[in-house]
Amino acid sequence: MMNIDNPTADIQENNIDDNVDNEIFSCLNISDPKSFFLFAGAGSGKTRSLVNVLRKVRAESGSILTRNRQKIAVITYTNAACNEIKNRLDQDPLFSVSTIHSFIWELIRNYQEDIRAWVKNDISKDILDLQDKQQRGRTGKASTDRAREIETKTSKLENLNEIRQFTYNPNGDNRTRESLNHSEVINIGAYFLTSKPLMQNILVRKFPMLLIDESQDTKKELIDAFFAVQKENSKIFSLGLFGDTMQRIYSDGKQNLGQELPADWIKPVKKMNHRSPKRIIELINKIRSSVDNQDQLPNTSKVEGIVRLFIVPSLSEDKASIETRISNKMAQVTGDKSWNESAEIKILTLEHHMAARRMGFLELFLPLYSLDRFKTGLMDGSLPGIRLFTQMVLPLVNAKFSNNEFEVARIVKQHSPLFDKETFQKSTDQIEIIRKSNEGVNSLISLWKEETPPTLIEILKNLNETGLFSIPDQLSAIAKRSNQEQEIAEFQMDNIEGDEPDESIDVWDKALSAPFTQIEAYYEYISDKARFSTHQGVKGLEFHRIIVILDDEEARGFMFSYEKLFGAKDQSDGDIKNIQEGKETSNDRTLRLFYVACSRAEKSLAIIVYTKNPALVEKHVLKEGWFQKEEIEII
Repeated sequence: MMNIDNPTADIQENNIDDNVDNEIFSCLNISDPKSFFLFAGAGSGKTRSLVNVLRKVRAESGSILTRNRQKIAVITYTNAACNEIKNRLDQDPLFSVSTIHSFIWELIRNYQEDIRAWVKNDISKDILDLQDKQQRGRTGKASTDRAREIETKTSKLENLNEIRQFTYNPNGDNRTRESLNHSEVINIGAYFLTSKPLMQNILVRKFPMLLIDESQDTKKELIDAFFAVQKENSKIFSLGLFGDTMQRIYSDGKQNLGQELPADWIKPVKKMNHRSPKRIIELINKIRSSVDNQDQLPNTSKVEGIVRLFIVPSLSEDKASIETRISNKMAQVTGDKSWNESAEIKILTLEHHMAARRMGFLELFLPLYSLDRFKTGLMDGSLPGIRLFTQMVLPLVNAKFSNNEFEVARIVKQHSPLFDKETFQKSTDQIEIIRKSNEGVNSLISLWKEETPPTLIEILKNLNETGLFSIPDQLSAIAKRSNQEQEIAEFQMDNIEGDEPDESIDVWDKALSAPFTQIEAYYEYISDKARFSTHQGVKGLEFHRIIVILDDEEARGFMFSYEKLFGAKDQSDGDIKNIQEGKETSNDRTLRLFYVACSRAEKSLAIIVYTKNPALVEKHVLKEGWFQKEEIEII
């Protein structure tokens, strides 16, 4: 509460982190640069600090940087965050604010022959690996698919020299043969920065200051590359990392970032949480207390806040009804009638499987999410095979069924290889191309028969036949199967014994059997248009009223376990072994996700735990000090 006798004391207390801005500013000194890792916990106002510091640097050193044709690089997590920072910095060209993919592409794009050499080597390694597996394999689905992949990659390798210039669009589909995909750009950037001194020189001369937001989730290989650049150029280059290891949510981020830093790095800490009320800050401090001692302080202007834990037997059948009752209970407890309105509540399902099951896209989601290298692309929507359906087929079908022929024409012109600018202009029969595209659209739409939606594999086969849209490389082998080969593939979905499967093709085979309606539900989910979100979906966001649902039975995730976290289930032998070896356990991962979800709440928070042993859960959370007895209710 406000200090009535001395309101100035409250203002000073809320400005406790002002010294942190000064510490960061002192690091961004052209003549004496220092590198730093800023611990910025949930709701700590790191964007405000970032903008304040950059304004001071502009006032102090802007003219020198401009004279030297240098800029300050700022890497943020999303396009929305980029735009926010750019606007708060008055769109000043002194600051290069971008996502990591955009930044790396701008760094490497002019080195086309080096890119060509990398791509050639990468394809060649893939071919050798496939050929080795082919020699050891047996005739069957996997062998047929590998042969198709070898054929596709060999053709790509042979035609590599015909590519005049490689291209890349951080926000696009990158569908042409000249295009690099998202992961290739990141891998090329990391390789260039670690193996080519010239690339390091280019980076530090153009950007003597590089600041990375959400650094704990930036791909490990890139973070390691930036560390290597800083080590070799510490006298002229400042690397600034903003982050919180407790909020690392992607598996390809660097573990323990912020620990074991070089001795000369500065390690400022922001202590204030400006987002959440006092009770919620107390809860998240308790949650992370077993990991570190980074306690946060509440802003004195914040209300006390309300937290409730509802423990529900996991065998309960009508979960939707139970969750509605809990919302009504929260309305009574808080005196906030908006808890009675579903649109005013954000539901966080900490494992994606739960949202996939509840929203109806589990058959599409489950196979793809099982493959580690697909996870990040699946959850940010950048996976090329997914984008074919979400960015081309879905909007085209919606436009066609809405009788919006203008939008249909725009989508086809933008995405179809039939309207490739160079090809179309050189064509002697452009009318024929238009006729062919119209036939392709009509053929695609004909798959929607009465009330039965087509499967994704039916759509893929249709697109391959008509050429309406380009087929991504990862789906090429499947799309080119003959009808007989497809029947064999479906019969041998799990491969024949003794043959080495191609994991990526296998998971796509399973995912493509899903009906197209699951693409619609999936896209609604990752676009954050649904009532459900996850720790990834709410990254950097905040909500007045939050329900966090913990349910191992629905989640089906082997990477996480809430029964273990809440004391209702013993640690596995693998967990114990990982603890002994100092490796990450499922408890570590689960605790982080729980922390991130709880830290989003601005006013009140309800946590629902579905468990086989309610009594053990209650005993455990009371022992941990996460909740008081009066905050717990067993349904």
